[in-house]
Amino acid sequence: MKAIVCHKPGRPDVLRLEEIDRPRIADEDILVRVHAASLNPVDFFTLSRVGFTARRVSQGFGPKPLVLGTDFAGTVESVGKSVTAFKPGDEVFGGGRGAFAEYLSVPAKGGVVQKSASLSFEQAAAIPVAALTALQAVRDHGKVREGQRVLINGASGGVGSFALQIAKAFGASVTAVCSPANLETARTLGADRVIDYTREDFTLGGESYDVMVDVAGNHSWSEDKRVLAPAGIMVAAGASAHTVWGGSRTIGHLLNIWLASVRGPQKASLFIAKLTKQDLLLLQMLFEKGKVRSVIDRRYGLERVPEAFNYMGEGHAKGKIIIINV
Repeated sequence: MKAIVCHKPGRPDVLRLEEIDRPRIADEDILVRVHAASLNPVDFFTLSRVGFTARRVSQGFGPKPLVLGTDFAGTVESVGKSVTAFKPGDEVFGGGRGAFAEYLSVPAKGGVVQKSASLSFEQAAAIPVAALTALQAVRDHGKVREGQRVLINGASGGVGSFALQIAKAFGASVTAVCSPANLETARTLGADRVIDYTREDFTLGGESYDVMVDVAGNHSWSEDKRVLAPAGIMVAAGASAHTVWGGSRTIGHLLNIWLASVRGPQKASLFIAKLTKQDLLLLQMLFEKGKVRSVIDRRYGLERVPEAFNYMGEGHAKGKIIIINV
């Protein structure tokens, strides 16, 4: 099968489209023919020295190729002998290792669910990492309730566009901060107010919010807390893609914000999203009800994945970048 393989850390030009063996499945796994995948900032991690080494260690430093990609949507090709929840021909979506390939193997009990017929493969592939991160930021860490005021800093990317829609679905009044090119998209997704960050610094606007979902990560805690209500919370959700090349959203930056917030009434929340069947199904239900939709910026064939990485790395993507397998 064809797959995008990483042989060493570096920039996207180290990635290669190669012919490798199909993954073997264990008794509890399913083999999925991937029709669409999507790119996330987390997929850049394997290109770093730390990420590359961690993946090598997890695979036992063996000859198994290191295939990139997390989000996928496709058709079940075969199932392990212990699997009863899926059968060949089922349309599914979820997250797993090695989605930038024609086939991938995932545990049947892991982050994979049946895809509704009302969702296209592209729409479904856009959901897992970005929409789950947005859902858990808004629901679990921001605890957004009806009538609250929510600010989304970085509302035009994958996580931000989903966070905007999910906060609206929960009944919040949402202010979206994004670039001039994305203001109209934010409005069509339901934003009650939009802020062009090139013309206005939202931290100096005098507005107060119950919850701030921060995807951009371009302000200090002293700046963030200016816009928080007395008992407000800032949730650091995901990352802007360009920050993987040395931008402001680093572990140190996030830890400094969290430590600075510990003693005051206003809080900062840091988290890593969990890929669960329950949340994938909830998101699919929100799609079916018309509460949420995937914003797709560009589509690339599997052979153009390095180009897709470079585009995301510029930090200007509007929504999701989809990888197509024909």
